[in-house]
Amino acid sequence: MAKNMDFAFLLEIYENILTDKQRDVMKLYYWEDLSLSEISQNVEITRQAVRDSIKRSEQILEEFEKKLGLAEKITKCRANCNAICGYAETIKKEKQYDEHCIDTINELAAQTDDLF
Repeated sequence: MAKNMDFAFLLEIYENILTDKQRDVMKLYYWEDLSLSEISQNVEITRQAVRDSIKRSEQILEEFEKKLGLAEKITKCRANCNAICGYAETIKKEKQYDEHCIDTINELAAQTDDLF
């Protein structure tokens, strides 16, 4: 079973939607990088039950992301914040402001505000 690390990010956002057992299994799989067999031993369920739990949890996380889009919004927000920091650093280094930098910062801030 190949790991899609996007689920690690989705788990970080939506973990409280899952049951305690689903959350534990997903954390062991994605955050601790344990194998299905290792998880099976840790939580005392069969390897197949671990696999089923992961697949079902992934499905739940995908459904919530499709409905709410928080991961996409967070990713865009982070990109905008990084861009704003870059423009702010440019202004700081040049010790003067460029009208384009200020306009871009304001535009990125407005886009970020619109995300939520």
